Amino acid sequence: MRVSRLMLNTLRDVPADADIISHQLLIRGGFIKRLAGGIYAYMPLLWKVLKKITLIVEEELSAKGSLQTLLPQLQPSEIWEKSGRWKSYTEGEGIMFSLKDRQGKELGLGPTHEEVITQIISQTIHSYKQLPINIFQIQTKFRDEIRPRFGLMRSREFIMKDAYSFHSNENDLQSTYSEMRNAYKNIFTKCGLDFVCVEADSGAIGGAASQEFMVTAESGEDFILISSDGKYGANQEKAVSILEEAKLLELNKPSIIETPNQKSIEELCSYNNFHPSQIVKVIAYLATCDDNKKYPVLVSIRGDQEINDIKLSNEISHKLKQTVLNIKVISNEDIQKEGITNIPFGFIGPDVSDNLLSTAKVWEKKFIRIADNSVKDLKSFICGNNVENEHKIFYNWSLINTKQLTCDIRKAKPGDRCVHDKTQKLKECRGIEIGHIFQLGTKYSKSLNATFTNDKGLEEHFWMGCYGIGISRLAQAAVEQNHDDAGIIWPASIAPFEVIIIIANIKNTEQKYLAEDIYEKLIENRVDALLDDRDERAGIKFKDADLIGIPWRIVAGRESSSGLVELHNRKTKTTESLDLNSVLKKLSEEFNTEKL
Repeated sequence: MRVSRLMLNTLRDVPADADIISHQLLIRGGFIKRLAGGIYAYMPLLWKVLKKITLIVEEELSAKGSLQTLLPQLQPSEIWEKSGRWKSYTEGEGIMFSLKDRQGKELGLGPTHEEVITQIISQTIHSYKQLPINIFQIQTKFRDEIRPRFGLMRSREFIMKDAYSFHSNENDLQSTYSEMRNAYKNIFTKCGLDFVCVEADSGAIGGAASQEFMVTAESGEDFILISSDGKYGANQEKAVSILEEAKLLELNKPSIIETPNQKSIEELCSYNNFHPSQIVKVIAYLATCDDNKKYPVLVSIRGDQEINDIKLSNEISHKLKQTVLNIKVISNEDIQKEGITNIPFGFIGPDVSDNLLSTAKVWEKKFIRIADNSVKDLKSFICGNNVENEHKIFYNWSLINTKQLTCDIRKAKPGDRCVHDKTQKLKECRGIEIGHIFQLGTKYSKSLNATFTNDKGLEEHFWMGCYGIGISRLAQAAVEQNHDDAGIIWPASIAPFEVIIIIANIKNTEQKYLAEDIYEKLIENRVDALLDDRDERAGIKFKDADLIGIPWRIVAGRESSSGLVELHNRKTKTTESLDLNSVLKKLSEEFNTEKL
């Protein structure tokens, strides 16, 4: 390809609406053009990158026996209603674009395809002898993001690879899950990315287990915790750690103490010389579920710890067998709306009476009571007395005597010891999610009644796995991880071109002929080469080459009369003066091809 035919349009100034460096560089390099918020055109340079990523994905998954297909983007609401996800995806802050056809039937633009593929497989596969099946697609997906930003990182239209596997039993699912995890590692390694695999929450997709693949970058929206040796990693929503011992509160006669205006842990400790780990902190939440009910939740946790809202939501969902759509701390405004006036915020104890909720209008009239593991073994502690300006001291759980679900709802923190090796401490970094794999189990096959006949002639629900890669997101993540002050430094395997040849002075015949000769030989040997044949100053061409990030640059300049060119490595920033044969030999070794 010649630059004169490439429709290259680079910018020197940083776009005002681009917040992170990868977004800025993709716009400045002419890789993407914004049509509207979260909607971008993929220009020829980026399209070549996306095709190379796609080819790596297709080759790796095909090698694993996965079949490629293409599923409908328009999806009928009926199948989503069967799975119970239609309301959560289309109402409130739901991310699905929904519409009605001319017959008035509701449809959605697919953000994901679990329902679609489950119905199709249930109509196609009938016997255990036809299993396992692993099928994938690469196509455009749609999500109605509330705040689309960061270019392709959080867009409303994007390219994604999603795969779905179907099995006759859980062991077979776990085997394929492991194979897909290895395939993902191969894919991201071939794409030239520095990544980590971490345990993750399954979120709206659901399922028993999931892992995310993260590109580490300072601009990442996700916080991840990894052990010092890198053997353990988890999204902050999922991470667990070893809890440090609480500072012992002596055993003494239980009593009530006056604590005027001491509502916070900090105030309580400051005025009374307590340690936060000696206090049972109680927080009231309100959970809104997909059964259209609102449940008040009372959470007890050690005073020096924080509640993980995702873990809490999952525990509530499991207990109620309903999906929590929203969870928030109950405010004064909330209780005023409900006509409740006597909840003593700041002084609530684990045993606060359900009678406080008797006047609630639309809430359930009983607290769901949940305690974090951090408080279950405390022999003596401080907590609210359920009366304004009073706390209990030297109390224990036998005196509190209230039934509550005890589980892990605590946020793991940097500096905590790792559960897999207590000698290792967790450290925090930011990550950009580029892939996510799930063990779905029978969640969707049961809701859509998708069954097969087992070896005993009985009907069983399919065991399923789900595996996603954000193709367009991966491209921008690669930029976020690979750039310098001059521009992008593409990993060679996914670069739009492998080599750019620059004619320093287009009017110099020797430079032009030598550059053309090199260009033709590279093309003949299937090297993806770009020739900058523009009638522009050399400085402009060098800046554009650095900005768009082609891995290798060949310059036909002043030494062309001697048959020499400059070979420059964009990543290492090293430059050599070589003759034509030496250039071709070096590039053939670099690209692992036969001698050019």
